[in-house]
This record gives sequence, structure tokens and C-alpha cells, in this order.
Amino acid sequence: MAEKQLSQAAQWDHEFVWHPFTQMQDWLAQEPVVIERGEGVYLIDENGKKYYDGVSSLWVNIHGHNHPVLNQALKEQVDKIAHSTLLGLVSPPSAQLCKELVELAPEGLNKVFLSDDGSTAIEVAIKMAYQYRQLVGQTKKTKFIALNAGYHGDTLGTVSVGGIQLFHQVFHNLLFKPLTLPSPGVYRDVADREKAFEESLAELERILNEEGDEITALVMEPLVQAAAGMLVMPHGYLKRVRELTAKHDVFLIVDEVATGFGRTGKFFACEHEGVAPDFMTLSKGITGGYMPLAATLTTQRVFDAFLGTFEEKKTFYHGHSYTGNALACAVALASLQVFRDEKVIEGLPKKIEAFTNALKPIENLKHVKEVRQRGLIVGIELEKDVATHEAYRPNDAVGAKVAILAREQGLICRPIGDVVILMPPLASTVEQLEDMVRIVGESIQRATEEEGILEDLRPIIL
Repeated sequence: MAEKQLSQAAQWDHEFVWHPFTQMQDWLAQEPVVIERGEGVYLIDENGKKYYDGVSSLWVNIHGHNHPVLNQALKEQVDKIAHSTLLGLVSPPSAQLCKELVELAPEGLNKVFLSDDGSTAIEVAIKMAYQYRQLVGQTKKTKFIALNAGYHGDTLGTVSVGGIQLFHQVFHNLLFKPLTLPSPGVYRDVADREKAFEESLAELERILNEEGDEITALVMEPLVQAAAGMLVMPHGYLKRVRELTAKHDVFLIVDEVATGFGRTGKFFACEHEGVAPDFMTLSKGITGGYMPLAATLTTQRVFDAFLGTFEEKKTFYHGHSYTGNALACAVALASLQVFRDEKVIEGLPKKIEAFTNALKPIENLKHVKEVRQRGLIVGIELEKDVATHEAYRPNDAVGAKVAILAREQGLICRPIGDVVILMPPLASTVEQLEDMVRIVGESIQRATEEEGILEDLRPIIL
């Protein structure tokens, strides 16, 4: 049979593009899906086939694609100006966005530093926290605490406080070394959850008692460690971490890049436990999935330490060419308006309940170890033998096989190893959420129970 001719876009892609988190040898052997447009919760390829956007285009899309309010905001802003620097000038959309983010954020977070993506937002928080300690004379406070299995981005500072060896081990000689805290979301068996919770807090208390006067900050994702496979933290963990860090004057840097903007059922994950951190980082859903933008929020206490004369050199010497980009800020403001007008947060409980109910049958599938859910965030972990905890071999690529089978049925989802991920747009209807879960369940059954299914498939990180 003659090999199918690739479209022009696919040919150019194979010839010129290097994809993120992708083994390109495998990618170049495949016929890629070329997405041309989107409508609501659907992606539409060059042949007109529609797919549910089951991972919100990597966790960024909130209100669906091609939303008229967001589209109009971009059109109106581009007729004024696309971008002007924030170095020495004011941009009205960025000023208004910072005001509205402060109004939504936990109490005490009243200063906003804008940047470009989740990695840069965390880099800002790390550098700002460290420089603060130097400015106020706490020069011994140079260490950071990070959770294992954490992920905060791929720049060197964020890799330093990350904990996913597969991604970052090769760079270890380039990194600073944080103190590592065992994650309460990592446990051998579901029955060990409470034990993991207590052991993690006990270790944190030990570290703070012994080295608290040398520690600048603790960096963590609240409630869900996303890139680790949607590991869900036990209730009360975040609140207890906040209490312990506050007691020892250690900053709490909360990475809400994946969990912010309604993903967990509240606007910010911190709200579930009434936690006000010292730094909160935002990106992904901040523009509704339209434009790159990020924000690092912090307190008046931190901001005031940087005030001084030019000669004192207290300035935070950090910035980005596109900081406060007018188009990105305009569409972010429009997204916040959609949250208000369409009562997005108020409509989530019904959707989350339906999502939970639809997932229950999947929990009983033979090769499903656990279904982890927080709001509209789901990770379905697969094991070859659930009873003995025998894992699939890496070459089995079971998560990738599930994703490819789901794609055949019109759903784009993405695995993290043997964990199948669903994080659909908040705009999804109950019926759409239920249909996505149905497709995932059927794909899991086929990938894990049908002999020889996709036996010739080269593993692709989709």
C-alpha cells in the first residue's frame, strides 16, 4: 500500500519543528494530527474531524476555543496597540489586570509582577524571595525546601526545586540543591495515604526546627501535583504547611499555574483550606488559553523591602521583553469578565458531581490502580497487576496506547507515563464530560485487555 501523502503543514512540521517533551524519532515515523481551528470544547483538524479537547490544550483553555468575548477583546486591543514595554511606562490593560488579580487573590497578596509563563513566574518568586532575605539582613536564609514529585517548569531555577527525575536528572550539575520533603501524594498503596500525610509533615517540622533560620522559602503545588500524575494531597496538608512555615518565618511559594482559575472547583486551590501564601504564581488559564502570560503575586512586606534610592541598589533586576503584553492582558481581563458574566465558578459543583459519578465505573476496571480527582482535574493510574502493584514496562506504553485509542474516538487526552490525564475546559457541559469519560473508559479497556492491541505502536508522548 502506498504511503499516505502528508499535508503541507505536516511536511513542514516533520522537516523543521522540534516538539516539546517528544521523542522526535518516534514522532517522525507517525502521521501527525494537524489542528486547524477550534470551536468551544472541540479541536478540529485539517480534514474537518472534531475532537474533544480533553486536556484543555495542555491545561490552558478555560472557556472553550473561539469564545466571542475573548476574540472581541483581542480585536479591540490590537486596534489600539499590541505591546509597549513596562520598563518606565504604564500599560492600561496590565494595570487593570493586576488590580483585578489582587481583588481575587487570598488576603495579603497585593503586589503583582507580570511575566511570560509558569516557569518565569516561579523564577520570579524564587529570586524575589532570596533577594528579600539579603535586603533585610537575613543573609543566612539561602536554602529552599521542595517536595519530591513536584514540577514547576523547565528553566534552571524551577528545575532546581522540581522533583521529576525523568525530566531533569541530566541537568543536576547545573542546579542548586534544595532540601527535599516527601510528598504526601506519593504512596505505595491507597491505604498508606494517611501515613504519607503524617510522615511528610513530621519531616517538614524536623527540617524547620533544625534549619529554619537558614531557609528562605518552601515551594509547592497546592492540592494537586499535576505533572507527577495528578497526585492529590490529603485534606489539611496545605493548611498545616502554611502554619509551620509561618511559625519559622519561611516564605510559602504556592504554584497555582495548573490549579488556578477554577480547575479544582474554586478560583484558586488555596481557597479550599483558607491559605494565604507569601507568593502565588499564576499562568496557564490566566488568559483563558489564548496568549502566554504569567503573574507572581506577593505581599506589601516583600515589596517594601525593595524600596530605596538608586545608590542602595535594592531594585529587583529582573524582567522580560513582553512583560505586561497588552494583548495578553486584554484577553486575560476578558476571561475574568466571562467568569463573572457566565457564573463559571458557581456552575462547577454540578459538573464536578457528574464528572465524579461518570468516573466511578472506571475505578472498577481490572487494570486501574486509582482514579485521582480534584474538581475537573483527573489522573487515572494504570497497573499491569493491581493486586501486586506490578507496573507496566516502559515499552508497553500503555498510557500512550489509551490516548491513541481515545483519539480515534474523537478525544484528545495526554498520558503521563501510565497515568491517563483528563483536564477539560470548564466550559464543558455535563453531557460532554460524561462522553469524554466514556471514551477514556472504553480506551482503557481496549488498551489493557485486548491481546495484541496496537502491538506495533512506537511509543509517542502525545
